[in-house]
Amino acid sequence: MARSKSAPSNVIARVIARNRKARHDYAIEDTVEAGIALEGWEVKSLRDGRLQLRDSYAAVRDGEIWLLGAHITPLATVSTHVTAKPLRDRKLLLKRSEISRLAGAVERRGHTLVALDMHWTRGRAKVLLATARGRKQHDKRAADRNRDWERERARLLRAR
Repeated sequence: MARSKSAPSNVIARVIARNRKARHDYAIEDTVEAGIALEGWEVKSLRDGRLQLRDSYAAVRDGEIWLLGAHITPLATVSTHVTAKPLRDRKLLLKRSEISRLAGAVERRGHTLVALDMHWTRGRAKVLLATARGRKQHDKRAADRNRDWERERARLLRAR
């Protein structure tokens, strides 16, 4: 019996790195999964988990979307024969309609494209992008207060 070429719909993505600070600093409105154009040494480093997304974001340039600020630390064995640039801009692979939708969202006042995580899907590296609105300090405090209350409430309900 021949195997089907399409992957099952319940494919589990393995997370390489998460940008946990993004959900604290921004109010997430919409997410989209994008492919990413990588060099060989970058793929090897990602397989080893050497990625930092803390200050990463995406920008629209000439009708294309680029990932900026993602730091991929090169492996020691790779850097001997390749000039590695850990902070280079990386092109994101999206459909034209998705690019225009995201570009329109970025043009609105106060919105930005933030990388939430990078993961493997069917052997390919993908980036989860979010259109987000920056939070003010008092919004962050309120969100922390609500999260703490929900945690305490769940603890109280469990104790009964």
